[in-house]
Amino acid sequence: MAEFLSTPLGTFLLIAVQGLGIIAFVMISLLFLVYGDRKIWAAVQMRKGPNVVGAFGLLQSVADALKYVVKEIVVPAGADKFVFFLAPLISFVLAVLAWAVIPFNEGWILADINVAILFVFAVSSLEVYGVIMGGWGSNSKYPFLGSLRSAAQMISYEVSLGLIIIGVIISTGSMSFGSIVEAQRGNLGLFNWYWLPHLPMMVLFFISALAETNRPPFDLSEAESELVAGFMVEYSSTPYLLFMAGEYIAVFLMCALMSLLFFGGWLSPIPGLPDGVLWMVAKMAFFFFMFAMVKAIVPRYRYDQLMRIGWKVFLPMSLAWVVLVAFLARYEILGGFWARWTMGG
Repeated sequence: MAEFLSTPLGTFLLIAVQGLGIIAFVMISLLFLVYGDRKIWAAVQMRKGPNVVGAFGLLQSVADALKYVVKEIVVPAGADKFVFFLAPLISFVLAVLAWAVIPFNEGWILADINVAILFVFAVSSLEVYGVIMGGWGSNSKYPFLGSLRSAAQMISYEVSLGLIIIGVIISTGSMSFGSIVEAQRGNLGLFNWYWLPHLPMMVLFFISALAETNRPPFDLSEAESELVAGFMVEYSSTPYLLFMAGEYIAVFLMCALMSLLFFGGWLSPIPGLPDGVLWMVAKMAFFFFMFAMVKAIVPRYRYDQLMRIGWKVFLPMSLAWVVLVAFLARYEILGGFWARWTMGG
């Protein structure tokens, strides 16, 4: 077997199986994320939520997915069909592609590259093209307006996200997720993690992730009261399902990034307890719970408020933090609290 895996065909099959394993994990998680999102929202509003299909309503997400798959695809008469169908595929494929460099445990990664953060940032930046193409290909004013809103919003908050990540890179001296997690290892457990030295940016990263993924209270690109579902208004059936799946996968990716960049990834929060993939999954689930709670309790912002926060508040704060962290790391303030590369990170 070892000899076969060393051949080109064996290597290809091994990579293919690993890739399918990651896709299976993401898609199965997606079903429970949608279920959890609806249940949390229902609990806040003191109602039951999904509770009919399957035990405790656990199969409701499967039933909804099947409903979208078997429904008729309606295409507007004046739509550019090629662009119309390509847009949801781009959104879905790019959202899944970013998971290729996300580690779940030490060595549990499909592509262990030393510029993993750059890869994720590049792929997530391209997702805006799916939104723009969806609005343009529909050949309708409402989707086009929604796509322009979403494009401006995503580009605005990508700037803040990039600068926040630069602070973590400066502290670690590496763009590899494995190195970032190992730099957070220490005898103090969760107090060694980056959430403490980078606390202001951790909060900004969480809020920026909400805006980047069009989650409430920043879902202005598909605000029902103003845009009637925004750039997806002309979509139905499977293309609409691909758009929604891409959005939820992007949200789950942000949960993974929060876990890796600020909360130690697969590291145990309590010294003495073994590290492992369960810690990583538990942290991702916790951050998705936080995303769902924000959706349930925070009212929607106006679009001008959203853009003002991104450009006039988050951008100056994140830029100033990069300069501050560079100074703190260069002179190893507090014994290298912000310079983990001096400690083997």
